Amino acid sequence: MAQTYTGSTLTITLTKSLIGRHKDHIATAKSLGLTKIGQTVTQPNNEATVGKINKINYMLKVEE
Repeated sequence: MAQTYTGSTLTITLTKSLIGRHKDHIATAKSLGLTKIGQTVTQPNNEATVGKINKINYMLKVEE
Protein backbone atom coordinates (compact mmCIF):
# COMPACT_ATOMS: atom_id res chain seq x y z
CA MET A 1 0.00 0.00 0.00
CA ALA A 2 1.37 3.40 -0.93
CA GLN A 3 2.07 5.69 1.98
CA THR A 4 0.83 9.27 1.74
CA TYR A 5 3.08 12.13 2.82
CA THR A 6 2.09 15.59 3.90
CA GLY A 7 3.68 18.70 2.46
CA SER A 8 6.20 18.76 5.29
CA THR A 9 9.97 18.83 5.01
CA LEU A 10 12.73 16.79 6.60
CA THR A 11 15.95 18.16 8.08
CA ILE A 12 18.74 15.69 7.34
CA THR A 13 22.23 15.83 8.90
CA LEU A 14 25.21 13.69 7.89
CA THR A 15 26.69 12.26 11.10
CA LYS A 16 29.34 9.84 9.77
CA SER A 17 32.09 10.08 7.18
CA LEU A 18 31.62 8.94 3.59
CA ILE A 19 35.18 7.56 3.49
CA GLY A 20 35.26 3.80 3.02
CA ARG A 21 31.54 3.49 2.21
CA HIS A 22 30.04 1.70 -0.78
CA LYS A 23 29.98 3.81 -3.93
CA ASP A 24 26.20 3.70 -4.13
CA HIS A 25 25.90 4.94 -0.52
CA ILE A 26 28.21 7.86 -1.32
CA ALA A 27 26.15 8.65 -4.42
CA THR A 28 22.94 8.54 -2.37
CA ALA A 29 24.36 10.97 0.20
CA LYS A 30 25.47 13.34 -2.54
CA SER A 31 22.05 13.15 -4.21
CA LEU A 32 20.59 14.35 -0.91
CA GLY A 33 23.07 17.25 -1.00
CA LEU A 34 25.31 15.93 1.79
CA THR A 35 29.09 15.98 1.32
CA LYS A 36 30.64 16.83 4.72
CA ILE A 37 30.13 15.56 8.26
CA GLY A 38 27.75 17.83 10.15
CA GLN A 39 26.22 19.28 7.01
CA THR A 40 22.45 19.78 7.20
CA VAL A 41 19.97 20.01 4.33
CA THR A 42 16.20 20.34 4.07
CA GLN A 43 14.41 17.98 1.70
CA PRO A 44 10.71 17.43 0.96
CA ASN A 45 9.02 14.55 2.76
CA ASN A 46 8.19 12.30 -0.20
CA GLU A 47 8.73 8.68 -1.24
CA ALA A 48 11.99 9.35 -3.09
CA THR A 49 13.59 11.16 -0.16
CA VAL A 50 12.41 8.55 2.36
CA GLY A 51 13.85 5.77 0.17
CA LYS A 52 17.25 7.50 0.07
CA ILE A 53 17.16 8.00 3.84
CA ASN A 54 16.32 4.33 4.43
CA LYS A 55 19.29 3.26 2.29
CA ILE A 56 21.87 5.22 4.32
CA ASN A 57 20.05 5.63 7.64
CA TYR A 58 23.11 4.51 9.65
CA MET A 59 24.93 7.73 8.67
CA LEU A 60 22.09 10.20 9.10
CA LYS A 61 20.12 12.10 11.70
CA VAL A 62 16.63 12.97 10.47
CA GLU A 63 14.17 15.43 12.00
CA GLU A 64 10.73 16.38 10.74
